[in-house]
Amino acid sequence: MAVLNEEQTMLRDMAREWVQNEQPITAFRAVRDAGTAEGYDRDAYRTVAEMGWTGVIVPEAHGGSQFGYLSAGLVMEELGRNLVASPLGATTAAAGALALGGSEAQQAAWLPRLAGGEVVGTLAVDEGPHHDPDKVEATAARDGDGYVLNGTKSFVPEGDSAHLFLVLARADGERAFFLVPGDAAAITRARRKMADGRSHAEVRFEGVRLPADAKLGGEALVDPVLDRARSLVAAEMLGMAGQAFETTVDYLKTRVQFGQPIGAFQALQHRAAKMFAEIELMRSAVEAALEAIDAGRSDLAETASLAKAVANETLNLVSREMVQLHGGVGMTDEYDAGLYLKRARVLENQWGSAGFHRDRFAKLNGY
Repeated sequence: MAVLNEEQTMLRDMAREWVQNEQPITAFRAVRDAGTAEGYDRDAYRTVAEMGWTGVIVPEAHGGSQFGYLSAGLVMEELGRNLVASPLGATTAAAGALALGGSEAQQAAWLPRLAGGEVVGTLAVDEGPHHDPDKVEATAARDGDGYVLNGTKSFVPEGDSAHLFLVLARADGERAFFLVPGDAAAITRARRKMADGRSHAEVRFEGVRLPADAKLGGEALVDPVLDRARSLVAAEMLGMAGQAFETTVDYLKTRVQFGQPIGAFQALQHRAAKMFAEIELMRSAVEAALEAIDAGRSDLAETASLAKAVANETLNLVSREMVQLHGGVGMTDEYDAGLYLKRARVLENQWGSAGFHRDRFAKLNGY
């Protein structure tokens, strides 16, 4: 477990208290049942911004607190515990890309608005059903003093409400992100209804005209941006796994069968012990990735892939066991178990499945 300083401890405790008191699972259910395309509560997100969480990784010069990615991960972990429907993760990933590789003009134009919660940002990367940032067909062709962007991005998180897209496209012989305002002409959004009830959209960019300064960095920026996004999602998954485990253990202690709590049966104790051990390993991997970002370590790619692979496999196990150990009621919508399983399956594939990251980790290590 990472050693937290006083500010990080206060931030974690504040996030935990707010989530427990203001964002119970019933709040997520209300958002889901409302069926709005944006998929989150605007008032709740305004509160998140007022507490400064939208600017945790943003430099102080642009309105943020620059607390770092471990701090951002602490917040995402707490939000994950109660499945809080929020664009914070997507917006933090977008802000991180700008903070990492944006020009002074790009940062001045967007970071204060992202940090203040005025703008929801997101990464638009994948073009198929599986995460594969090498397979990019979207193009940004030179046209006079600017670019013309064409391409379709599938399953863009928070794509229904995003005010800013960071679109991965091929330009000038390399992959690069392009800053695309959500209100730009020739952008079409189509809502994707996913199992988790959150916002995902197919976004089409058809002849979108962009200025020359819309390009963000170049090829060298792609993996670092994605590794930051992967680490943030892994932190959210850590919170989900922890809460799913705690809820399941509570059920094992109270559900009576054959005259005793089912948690007294040794076979179920072994399954609970396995989950506990795997979650502790998951925490080590996720916190190591977040600390690697803050420390600027050269092994970030390996560490981020390890964290996401472990997070995928652990949350898959815990969410599956949560449903099974709850028995028949675990399959009903009235119980929370199914909500964790559905969200887990979506996040397992966002920014790379376990198989993708195992393969990437092996290649990074020469295999």
